[in-house]
Amino acid sequence: MSGRLDAIARTEVEDFLIHEAALLNEWRLEEWVALFAEEGTYLVPNVAGDPYASPDSTLYLIADDHYHLVERVKRLGKKTAHAEQPRSATRRLVSNVRILARSVEEVRVEASFVTYRVNQGVTDIYFGRHEYVLVERGDALRILEKRTILDTDALRPQGRLSIIV
Repeated sequence: MSGRLDAIARTEVEDFLIHEAALLNEWRLEEWVALFAEEGTYLVPNVAGDPYASPDSTLYLIADDHYHLVERVKRLGKKTAHAEQPRSATRRLVSNVRILARSVEEVRVEASFVTYRVNQGVTDIYFGRHEYVLVERGDALRILEKRTILDTDALRPQGRLSIIV
């Protein structure tokens, strides 16, 4: 793949996003976090705020750099992660994948998603769009930024976000 981000096919990007969803569904979180570049970020803006405001000055549900992503994955894997004991069953659907811009350095992608989460007989549904900035590291795609924009005006009826959307 080296040096050809400006010509990458939508299907290749879509395969990458479907692989990411599968890792999360299977709780293979260490493999999921490895999809991020070392300088990568994962952002989930507050549902009522500006999704593009800076996390330094605005409330975000999640605003993790690589270090904090690794720590989040460690916490979710522990038995002391009470919100995920027992572990939720999840199913992520990714669709409407579009390449918004591409250059030799990065690819900007948008995809719609629905995440179903079942835990202790309660089903929560999260939906919206993921926005990615993908880069090459070696011969592999990596996530430089993932921004998850929820299409709800509040986290009710879910009330909490203890999984990776």
